[in-house]
Amino acid sequence: MKRRSLFLLATASLLFTLSPIAGKTEEGRLAIRGYDPVAYFTDGKPVPGVSDYEFKWHDARWRFASQAHRDQFSANPDRYAPEYDGYCSMGVGWETPHKDLIDPEAWAIIDGKLYLTHSQDALKKWREHLAENIDRANANWPNVKEQTVVYDGFLEGRKAE
Repeated sequence: MKRRSLFLLATASLLFTLSPIAGKTEEGRLAIRGYDPVAYFTDGKPVPGVSDYEFKWHDARWRFASQAHRDQFSANPDRYAPEYDGYCSMGVGWETPHKDLIDPEAWAIIDGKLYLTHSQDALKKWREHLAENIDRANANWPNVKEQTVVYDGFLEGRKAE
């Protein structure tokens, strides 16, 4: 009887260990490091969002500085959301296309669209061949979108998420 109880306990422990952690999966990633995407257009600068004003879209949690910004975004997310679901434009358009986290301070609005990169240096390099980089990133995005690995910095950097 004692042996059977130990076996059941061990089996239950193994199953619990192998189960996904529901919280992070259901919650979704925090898009653009919690910054308000609407503020780039309305305030002309990056503004941190707050957890009181969140909206779920594209399997991510988007934060806003105000209820008004949240309402603007929810009415038309494609108008305010950064390109490539908020991943680094340089990374998506890179020779080895990948998802990369961003620096909310490294941004540009080009033809009414918000682009973010992982650093000011990357933004500067990205702008040097702007049209080419946007075209390449647009072509790469359908495949990159499906990638599950997200980097924080360069490919040599640590894996995030």
